[in-house]
Formats: sequence, structure tokens, C-alpha cells
Amino acid sequence: MSEKSERPENSERSERSEKDGKAERTGKSGMAEQQARLAVFKTYKLYVGGKFPRSESGRVYEVTDSKSGQWLANAPLASRKDARDAVVAARKAVAGWSGATAYNRGQVLYRVAEMLEGRREQFVREVAEAEGLSKARAAAAVDAAVDRWVWYAGWTDKIAQVVGGANPVAGPFFNLSTPEPTGVVAVLAPQESSLLGLVSVLAPVIATGNTAVVVASQRAPLPALSFGEVLASSDVPSGVVNVLSGRTAELAAPLAAHGDVNALDLAGADADLAVELEAAAADTLKRVRRPAAEDWAAEPGTSRLTAWLETKTVWHPIGV
Repeated sequence: MSEKSERPENSERSERSEKDGKAERTGKSGMAEQQARLAVFKTYKLYVGGKFPRSESGRVYEVTDSKSGQWLANAPLASRKDARDAVVAARKAVAGWSGATAYNRGQVLYRVAEMLEGRREQFVREVAEAEGLSKARAAAAVDAAVDRWVWYAGWTDKIAQVVGGANPVAGPFFNLSTPEPTGVVAVLAPQESSLLGLVSVLAPVIATGNTAVVVASQRAPLPALSFGEVLASSDVPSGVVNVLSGRTAELAAPLAAHGDVNALDLAGADADLAVELEAAAADTLKRVRRPAAEDWAAEPGTSRLTAWLETKTVWHPIGV
């Protein structure tokens, strides 16, 4: 009786052990397959006219971790032709972007901040590798960049009240001064601050209705190229922002001399390059903001907003 009752139990035990063995073997096999899986590396591209082209020359250059020197990616090495294409795209977008209401531009910029926040972890990793920061410091830099973008988004419909207004005149007429965008602004992004510095120089350009051609940090271009993906997935019209990567001096020269570029921000240029570019820009009477030592984590103020605005004054007779 006892022998008969034990047989089914022994049988069940053997079945369970066999299943457990199979599961263990399957688990080990799955882990081995997982370990053998090849990594999928990201392909970084330029952002021009709302699209993601490779450099027209097909050239790339290696980007390495600033601390370990480990290879991170191949970034596109943009050419002069890419720079000219970016200017064409930016010029085409001027009318629509400058003609949009300031309130609408503010909504679009806020949408960019939303999308940037949604990809926070990616940017924390990229900024940490680009600038040799700890994860905590990189996270603080990314958070500051998001906050900075929101701050500038709030200024879109307020800057006109600060720099514009009615002027006192003597006579049966009045005049009003209002700010208007300069047009296409070429921006040399800061070399050391790959995201926060980029946001600090780019946001005021487009917040005031200008369009931009951005030359990313030569040493650490990956956060800027990823930021192009953020812009593409936001509501920013194509051509409003164009992002190039490569040798700063090689790309800045044609931008400084280009007749369709109205202004130049030299934040990412060294002293010698800045002198050359300012001389080139003088031929086409560009507005130029010279490079200066800046703490990108400090409060920004409104100086970069007013730098890319022209003042239009309208005289109007007073009716009887």
C-alpha cells in the first residue's frame, strides 16, 4: 500500500526536476545569447531643413570620451556645401517663423522643452561623456538646460514690451518703436558646454523670431546632434534651426562671408578665429556678437535676446 502511494510522488518529483533542469539550461542558453548580442551603435547625422542628411562629402570624424579617450561615435564632418545648404534652409524659414505670433513661438519652444525632458537620460549620458562629468553633475547640467529653454520660451511674448514702446514727440503725430527679428543668425556653439551652452546661445535666437545655423562644439558635438532630433520631433518648423558638426573654423568662414547670413554669434570661436570672422562679416555688414568668458550656469539675462533684434519705428499722424 505504501509502495503504491510512493510511486506517483516519486514520478512527480522526477518530472519536476526534469522541468527545472530544462528551464535552467534554457536560461543559461538565453544568457549566452544575450552576452553574444552585438551592440547597436547610433548613427549621428546633421540636421538641415528638417531632415537628417549625412555630410555631402561623406566625411566623418571620431568623437571620444573626454575622460577615458574611448571611442563614442563617428560624427559627420560637414563641408562648406553643407553650410551653404543650411543657410538656404534657414533663409527659406525666416518669413514663416518671424511672421508667427510671439505667443505661438512660445508654445513651440515649450514643446521643445517637453521633448528634451522626455529624453533626459540619453542627454545625461551624452553630456557626461562629452564633458567628463559625473552622472550627478551631468544630470544637473541637463536639468539646467531644460529650465533655461523654458525661461526663454516665456520671453517670446514679453520682450517687445521691454524694448519697444511709444516715443514722446512734439507735434500732431505719434511714433511707435517695435522690435523685429534680424533674420538668419549663424551661431558657433560653446566648445566646452555641449548642451547648456548650446541652449543658452540658440534659444534667444529663435525666441525672438530669427532662424539659426548652428555649428556644434567640435570636440563634443553629440549632444547638439541629438538635440536636432528633439527639434525634429517637436513643432519647430523645418529650417528654423539647422545643426552642423565638424571643424569650427572650416564651417564658420563661409557663414561669416555669406550674404544671406544677417548676424553672427562667435561664442565658440577662439580669439584669433574671432578676429578673422569679424573681418569677413564686415563685408556684408553683419551684426556680430564677440566671444567672451561666460559662466553658462549663471542667470542669462536679456542681453542675448536684444542682440538679435532690430528696432522699427513707425510715425503716424493723429486724426482730427
